[in-house]
Amino acid sequence: MAYTYNGCYCRNPSLGLYYSYFKTIVEAPSFYSGVWMIMNDNLTEYPLVINTLKRFNLYPEVVLASWYRIYTGAMNSFGIQTQKCWTVNRGEGLSPVESCEGLGDPASFYVAMIFLLNGLMVSVFFLYGTYLSGNRFGGLLTVACYFFNHGESTRVMWTPPLRESFSYPFLVVQMLLLTYILRMQNVNRRSLIALSVSNVLFMLPWQFAQFVLLTQVASVFGIYILGFIDSAKLQKILYAHMVSLAVCFVFMFGNSMLMTSYYAAFLIVSWSILELGPKYLKLYTKNIPSWALEGFSCLFGTIILKFLMCLIFGISDDVHISNLLKAKLTGYRDFDTSMYTCAVEFDFMEKETPVRYMKTLLLPVVLIVFSVIVVKAFQCVMLKKKSSERQEYYFNQGEIVYHALQLIFFTILAILIMRLKLFLTPHMCIMASLICSKQLFGWIFCKIQPGTLVLAILAMMAFEGIANLQKEWSIVGEFSNLPQEELLLWIKANTKPDAVFAGAMPTMASVKLSAQRPIVNHPHYEDAGLRARTKIIYSMYSRKSAKEVKRELLKMGVNYYILEDSWCLRRTKPGCSMPEIWDIEDLTNAGKIPLCNLMCKDSRPYFRTVFNNNIFKILEVTRE
Repeated sequence: MAYTYNGCYCRNPSLGLYYSYFKTIVEAPSFYSGVWMIMNDNLTEYPLVINTLKRFNLYPEVVLASWYRIYTGAMNSFGIQTQKCWTVNRGEGLSPVESCEGLGDPASFYVAMIFLLNGLMVSVFFLYGTYLSGNRFGGLLTVACYFFNHGESTRVMWTPPLRESFSYPFLVVQMLLLTYILRMQNVNRRSLIALSVSNVLFMLPWQFAQFVLLTQVASVFGIYILGFIDSAKLQKILYAHMVSLAVCFVFMFGNSMLMTSYYAAFLIVSWSILELGPKYLKLYTKNIPSWALEGFSCLFGTIILKFLMCLIFGISDDVHISNLLKAKLTGYRDFDTSMYTCAVEFDFMEKETPVRYMKTLLLPVVLIVFSVIVVKAFQCVMLKKKSSERQEYYFNQGEIVYHALQLIFFTILAILIMRLKLFLTPHMCIMASLICSKQLFGWIFCKIQPGTLVLAILAMMAFEGIANLQKEWSIVGEFSNLPQEELLLWIKANTKPDAVFAGAMPTMASVKLSAQRPIVNHPHYEDAGLRARTKIIYSMYSRKSAKEVKRELLKMGVNYYILEDSWCLRRTKPGCSMPEIWDIEDLTNAGKIPLCNLMCKDSRPYFRTVFNNNIFKILEVTRE
């Protein structure tokens, strides 16, 4: 279910933040002036002027805006109509609204391009499954599994502007290229360049991509220390990753999170082990297995180097990621980690998810494939031990072992953070294709044809799979949020263009997009400075005094605060209401009535209520 409101096509209003920059470039006098505007933005984090292209991974919006301007310019020059609009009478005393469709409508163009990209990704899945398994039935099985488990594989149908909607399709291409490189005996330069380009296309749209690539290079390093690829091939792959990381660092205007990431640290440490290992590590291999020594050296070296780089450069933007993992594993809690862990998409994987995998038979098929890979890999490692010439030992199915290790990493990520099922489920679909692999199941194919086996599996999968598809197809409707519409219309009609607003992060995105007013916080929670100011703004939902909260808001230049009753009352699980989250940080005020409750009854004397409906209350910050 999606909706269009003032040019924002999304299910989640917070995603309007990304669309607003596309809209800015599209409506600017020229493309270059639009890009300059988003690179010198003074509305998103008032009073700061920030380069949003650097902070928010907005290259997809820049590219799509350029395509839109080219498309509409060309169509207009030929006199071809690109959109159809009509007036919708909503009744019940509501004002009529205009609705448009066609690629000439900016929102329709924006979403159509996202859906086109993700549609092309399915074609790559077929090629991927076919190449990995060596059989076209493997490609067919991969695509069928993806559709049968579509609700567990992607969120693009609900929230198109997500960074993953732009980024993930390029990861599929990148992993296919990596599979090709791992399978080749002699790696050529063109394939390495293609790998680097796909890395860049994956990393530029999404700040989380670096963590996924970390698991990838760790998996490749794993098959190296097990002896499935040689050091020369690993070194070339590491160089390709290093080049792509450097290119992204330049395109992201020196984004510090990239160069002080675990991904960058791992690349440096693993490269150092390849260079220095033969000279120094062999001194200790008499008492410690070489694979264990290299593995532990890489793990602890990465952690230490990451810590030192952050200490030297004074970077703490991604400290919340480490704290989030700490919270997942140890029960640690602070304000920022609670903001994540209390959200459903950042919670642990739902218990129903493995059940749904079982019903479509995806999990049983993948478990069979994984078990066979483990057995064969173990046998090969045992054979390798009998050979003293490690570097000359070569196993031409190292890419299959890589996929097994990658599956382990994706499983861990998905269990810890439910949202990351988007990596696990598609990878399971790719792994399912290996049921057609002659290297793994050749002994079965002596008795039964691969096509017959796949058709039998698909027939059993189809019972639940088709039901899942029909359930998704049945979701048809439209979205209406009249309280927010009243809020935005009041803001546009009754406040000055330079009036500064604060409030809940999703609502601030809508205020920026639809009312075009300066805001002091927004939903992109990846910057340390933004997290600090959001914490101050959310003190309205703490138990602090109104005087103290007002003083902090005045320091930030806030004119109006949008208070939402639901944020004061909502509790996704024990300990997850905003007052309870604040109690972690503010023990001195624990037990007092939350300030938001007091503001709902009477906002005086420190604030003045200027707008009120059943959801939102606008408090003017009085200036005596």
